[in-house]
Amino acid sequence: MAAARRLKRVVASQPGFLKLNSSSDPVSSRRRRVNKNKKKNWNKHSDINDVEEFLEDVRLQERTTGGLLSEKPDDTLFFVDVGQPKKAEHKAPEPVARKRRGKEPRPLRIDLILQQNSLVPPPKDVLAYQQPNAKKLRRIAHRAEELAAKGVVTRTQKKLLNRRPVVRTAKKAAVEANNNPNRAYYDIWGQEAKDLRDPWFLQQTRKKLVKRPEKLNEKPSVLPAVEVIAPGGSYNPDFFSHQALLQEAHEVEVKKQKEELKTEKQLSFNKEDKATEETTLRELVEGLVEEDEVEEEITPDEEEDVAVGGSTVSEKKTEKQRKREKANKVKEQQRLADKQQTKRQQQLFQLRSIKASIKQDEEKTKARQVLRKANQEAEKSQPRRLGKLRFQPQDMEVQLSDELAGSLRQLKPEGSVLTDRFKSLQKRNLIEPRERAKFKRKYKLKYVEKRAFREIT
Repeated sequence: MAAARRLKRVVASQPGFLKLNSSSDPVSSRRRRVNKNKKKNWNKHSDINDVEEFLEDVRLQERTTGGLLSEKPDDTLFFVDVGQPKKAEHKAPEPVARKRRGKEPRPLRIDLILQQNSLVPPPKDVLAYQQPNAKKLRRIAHRAEELAAKGVVTRTQKKLLNRRPVVRTAKKAAVEANNNPNRAYYDIWGQEAKDLRDPWFLQQTRKKLVKRPEKLNEKPSVLPAVEVIAPGGSYNPDFFSHQALLQEAHEVEVKKQKEELKTEKQLSFNKEDKATEETTLRELVEGLVEEDEVEEEITPDEEEDVAVGGSTVSEKKTEKQRKREKANKVKEQQRLADKQQTKRQQQLFQLRSIKASIKQDEEKTKARQVLRKANQEAEKSQPRRLGKLRFQPQDMEVQLSDELAGSLRQLKPEGSVLTDRFKSLQKRNLIEPRERAKFKRKYKLKYVEKRAFREIT
């Protein structure tokens, strides 16, 4: 390879050698064979610079002259040079206001940048000219013009012409006298303007605002947007305040542990009560084996009692028996009435004890009302049930005694600001408690093997 290059240099240095371009080299001038039936080779091995230059020239002419120069008339491109214009006759100069010395103010650069330098007109906004039912309205207008040219009056126009004008006399507003001592006081310098219109008219014409309910002005919770942590949560807290915060966190954890133990106890069962093969077999065959029926023998005395009982039921009561039952019934009613009357008379001597019991009942009622109001006030600061999930409070951010840092530089961050704000919105009843949505595929994945040209997946 090196010898071939050296031979070329020697031949080129000889006199009379005609040096050609590098493109004439048979090795370098060999055209690369490209498969042009594929779309990916069209732009890669195609020269479109002449087309791009032509389009860029067309765009430049449209921006600068407003169109192609070949389509412009000669009057817009050339002018006739007739020499210097003649000087006008000297006239007395009109008195002009004295101007300040110096150059005339030129526009700022920012104003020149904002000016439009393109002669291409903006595109037409088609939506600005569209109207609903435009075709129908044009047809109606065209029809009306044809009828007006023929002198035909439509039925609607006849009704409008035959309608009699209604003369309405406006009632004069009653003006109060200035010396009337009973007239309403009005402050002309006040902020609120006096509305003299009829409220019923404003209500019917929908010009009067609807009264806003007072309940809409109430906040969903009385809790502040940002709650201040206890003094023990500081990076350098006091010993007693830090111990109080630790005690509070300990009580929370103990409460959680008790709930877990309670749940485990409810779900637990006695292993001795587990079903065995014998008990299982007994349950399976229960009801299949017929028990021996024991017939009880009836004695003759019992047979007589049954016969007598049946005969007494079937017998009819006599008149004497009916009168006796009626008299006993009246006597019982009289006895109950006398007892009720005696009880009422005895209550006269129990007025003091009755008053004491009534007073005691009223005190209990008042105590229940106070307790109910206290519970209602306490519920205002508690999260309400807004959805199917209950509010779960955030875990307390507490550092142990050995984890405390002496400075902010050594302090380790705990918790998340985003989680704290999200829990605050839930606690203030602004959003409902929610969980992260779980992805559930609706249809199973289907694998397909494609058999295409040069592609197997």
